[in-house]
Amino acid sequence: MLKIHQLFLRTFVLVFIGILFSLTVITYYWSKNIYLEQSEKSLTRNIDILSIVLKDLDNIDQIVKDLKSQIKLRITIIDEKGNVVAESDRDKNQMNNHSQRKEVLQAKSFGMGKVIRYSNSVDKELLYIAKKVSIDKKIYFIRMADYTNKITDNFVKLTFQVFAFILIFLIIAFVSTYFISLKIKKETDSILLFLKELSDKKPSYQLKSDYTLEFSKISKLLNRVALKLSKREKQKAKQNAKLKMANRQKDEIISALSHEFKNPIAIISGYAETILHDKDIPSSMKNKFLHKIHSNANKMSRIIDKLRLTLKFEEGKQDLILSSCSIKQLLEDIIHDLQEKYKDREILIQGEDINLKVDETLISMAISNLIENALKYSEDEVIIKLTSNSIIIIDKGIGIEEHELEKIKNKFYRVSNNGWNNSLGLGLFIVHSILMLHKFSLEIKSEFNKGSEFIIKY
Repeated sequence: MLKIHQLFLRTFVLVFIGILFSLTVITYYWSKNIYLEQSEKSLTRNIDILSIVLKDLDNIDQIVKDLKSQIKLRITIIDEKGNVVAESDRDKNQMNNHSQRKEVLQAKSFGMGKVIRYSNSVDKELLYIAKKVSIDKKIYFIRMADYTNKITDNFVKLTFQVFAFILIFLIIAFVSTYFISLKIKKETDSILLFLKELSDKKPSYQLKSDYTLEFSKISKLLNRVALKLSKREKQKAKQNAKLKMANRQKDEIISALSHEFKNPIAIISGYAETILHDKDIPSSMKNKFLHKIHSNANKMSRIIDKLRLTLKFEEGKQDLILSSCSIKQLLEDIIHDLQEKYKDREILIQGEDINLKVDETLISMAISNLIENALKYSEDEVIIKLTSNSIIIIDKGIGIEEHELEKIKNKFYRVSNNGWNNSLGLGLFIVHSILMLHKFSLEIKSEFNKGSEFIIKY
């Protein structure tokens, strides 16, 4: 089944071919008749001129040949008995008697004769005009002939002219029709697309069409139908959205918690089982195992604290206790605590000290998180730059791929395909939430395998 614009195009091509064929046939016969009339008049006029010029038959052959070269017509002079006495195109001695030729017979009877006939002598079709004249008081017939193949030549020229004119007209018509068909196609495609979205119960826009009255009416009716369906679907969507959100959050939390608690629980369970079953375990090893159990229990406690803090941020229940704070002193305290864990790492502070009015506990947690991330994912020193409007934490670690940069601020989002493990996915979410409470912002610049910059702007 054809589309509308294809139907337009096919119909137009068929009409174009039909018009062109009809005009070709009409033009051919029309031009042929005009040419024959003009040729007949021209031949008659030339015969009259030649009959006046010929006073005698002396040197007649040369006269005929010279005239032939000038007027490009076949010239034959025939005596009253039908013998050819002069011929422009052939040897007259080899030509048959012409007394029974139709044009000669007509000239005998009426003074003038004409016929269109194929000539075996010259192997072409010619228009013959014969006229009875008197030369030296004797009757002769002057016959001139023009080649009808000139009709074809003239027809070709005329056809090209007519064709060019018609082609220009038809191209204009075709372009106009084509653009109309494209517009109709566009309108129908938009309606079909709208119907498809409507069938999926999710039209995302209102259908608009002012191309024709019919399209406008169709668009208005479809918009009404879509509006009614949309109202019904919104009620269902609200309920479904609440259920999906609750289920998704539950799944995310369970998945994240199971991942984070799996290792510490396994360690606690393993060491505890060893202590319980091995009564002869050395005291030093037992203390080491108990230290591991205590360390992993604290780790689980910190995870739970992060979850509680996250819930407070989401519910807007976390209040700020603001006080003026030396950022450089705050950084030195953070670095002191971290260097107990990362003993062989160097953390450099650059820039002049600044004082900010912040919640010291929360802002310390945010900055500590960023510095520890830098320590985890790089082996070189970590640089902290203080400027008049920002704190910049710079590392030369594995970096973060560009498409991950915005996502890592989301809750429970964990970068895993490049080894950048964001733990529960709460670290940067908490950092971002703390900074938003202070009306600060976090900007991240990173190049994969080159390093990252975490910029706190205030």
